[in-house]
Amino acid sequence: MTAEVRPIRSKRDYDVALKEVERLWGAKAGTRDGDRLDVPARLIDAYEAKHFPMDPPDPIDAIKFRMEQQGLTRRDLEEIIGPRTRIAEVLTRKRGLSIAMIRRLHERLGVSADVLIRPSRKDAA
Repeated sequence: MTAEVRPIRSKRDYDVALKEVERLWGAKAGTRDGDRLDVPARLIDAYEAKHFPMDPPDPIDAIKFRMEQQGLTRRDLEEIIGPRTRIAEVLTRKRGLSIAMIRRLHERLGVSADVLIRPSRKDAA
């Protein structure tokens, strides 16, 4: 029988839930073990979101990541951001993103608008 399902309220509870997920890892979805895996995994996700929050990514890092994922070059950004000089200024954090750029980046690259509106880390260049 599996461990009793309980909320994760402490580091000990978290460790117990991790062991349960490890034990059930690889179970097929829709099976009894697959359903049992889903419960502690969701509890762990909620606990980690509360206790180990992650900052949203820097907008320029997010753009570069999406470019890499989609195999895009700077030239591919010309219709979205503008001329090559403007693209270079944006990607080196010398120029901020305009609302129009944010809209196009969101629509065409699928980068979250919430990420794009954040200020860029100038020192990350």
